[in-house]
Amino acid sequence: MSSHKEAPAIAKDPAADSTDLYAFVSPDAPDTVTILANYVPLQDPDGGPNFFEFGAKTAVGTAPPVGDDVLYEIHIDNTGTGIPSITYQFQFTTTILNPSTFLYNTGPITYSPTTGYSSTWNRRQTYTLTMIETDPATGCSTATRVNPPWGSGGVFACPPCNVGVRSTPNYQELSAPAVYRLPDGLTVFAGQRADGFFVDLGSIFDLGDLRPISSHQLIPGANTPGINSLADKNVHSIALQIPISSLTSNGSPLAMGANDPHAVIGVYTTARRQTVRIFNPTTGATTATGPYDQVSRLGNPLVNEVVVPMASKDYFNSQPPVKDSQFAAAVEHPELQGLLPVLYPGAFPALAAYTKPRADLVAIFATGIPGSVIGPAFGQGTYQGGKVIAEMLRLNMGIAPTSADGTQPGTSDLGLLGNDLAGFPNGRRPTDDVVTIALKAVAGATIPLVDSTYTPDPDVAVVNQGVTASPRSYQAHFPYLADPHGGFSNPPATPAYNPDPEL
Repeated sequence: MSSHKEAPAIAKDPAADSTDLYAFVSPDAPDTVTILANYVPLQDPDGGPNFFEFGAKTAVGTAPPVGDDVLYEIHIDNTGTGIPSITYQFQFTTTILNPSTFLYNTGPITYSPTTGYSSTWNRRQTYTLTMIETDPATGCSTATRVNPPWGSGGVFACPPCNVGVRSTPNYQELSAPAVYRLPDGLTVFAGQRADGFFVDLGSIFDLGDLRPISSHQLIPGANTPGINSLADKNVHSIALQIPISSLTSNGSPLAMGANDPHAVIGVYTTARRQTVRIFNPTTGATTATGPYDQVSRLGNPLVNEVVVPMASKDYFNSQPPVKDSQFAAAVEHPELQGLLPVLYPGAFPALAAYTKPRADLVAIFATGIPGSVIGPAFGQGTYQGGKVIAEMLRLNMGIAPTSADGTQPGTSDLGLLGNDLAGFPNGRRPTDDVVTIALKAVAGATIPLVDSTYTPDPDVAVVNQGVTASPRSYQAHFPYLADPHGGFSNPPATPAYNPDPEL
């Protein structure tokens, strides 16, 4: 998966688990960039009565909030130093209106423009948003509280989870008010969404089994399409749409398009928890105190998932990108590169013989691909001698977007490998097939970008997880991920189980 349960410790803390990060030039607002940071993975829509939510302190009625919350952050580096110049911080509060019921809602949830969400919604979440601007040279920061365009005591509201047709009828009317468009051009949303990431979990974690090319395996079998394991799952998403002029280091629009020296940004997201957590056996409550420490981190998809060794995964989650040179060896010599020729015997002889450090993967993950290789630069530094190695999702904001739903001519879910410069690894769009792209890259498809003497194995062309994006997971406008799947009508994610014939 992109980054779901990617490390032992964070697998036990889904509220703080950074699962997917997207950054792309908005197709319907090309003077802006959209960033989506997803958390709380693998949500079954019918998972009540305690439905999924962001990590937050809890308030009962008008009492002050207490408990153990998560500090969510989206970081943007626009100087190529590996240090964020702009950080957006989100902190959530859960409010229980009626502590005497076990119900998430005591009747249908409705919304009124004058009174807000109805009091039948018993357990609701709000959040504050703070923008922090940092000078990478001095480390000096300025924090600015961002307020909604109307009242609400300076807090933004999340929509309810999509419980079902009786509890959350007309769900679009409940989610639309949670999209806030601010006077400075910033648009923000936080709440439950349909999970747009698509992957065949059952095959990819079965020793790299790819159903479409299973005849290449040690145990031959019939080639079959992949199964989208997340087709009916939900996720909690933090979404920002930001004017490009607010993201460039000079605070101006891009005068030279993709070749503008201010065009490239690096993006990553984190989650932090306070260092001390105290459980009170008398009340059953957990409280937290002390400074916030980073427990989760995500830039490019699949890095911690399949590149970082098991013993270092939790440590990687605690580190800032500026210190990523300590993980470079795992990228230069990825374990999966050695496994593929074994799992698919005879399919990857050129890959098996290639022993040089994988400079192509270092560029994709840690520095950005230089313009001298592919045209418009996706990079903020050069490998071995330029700026710092820092694993982030890099985006050239001067490259014109293609469609959000993948239907526009020239759009390819294989991004750069499909000759679509608007897709991964130039940022990442929800419809980009990052699993297939990453598998093709590790299998050698991107080595010729940095080593003209290398010819990829022919079988690289057929490497494909066999899963395509589900149209019901996307919409053509912000926040792009569709309304969440409803609990009442949630279908099974996979066909009925058929036992192996040997059993």
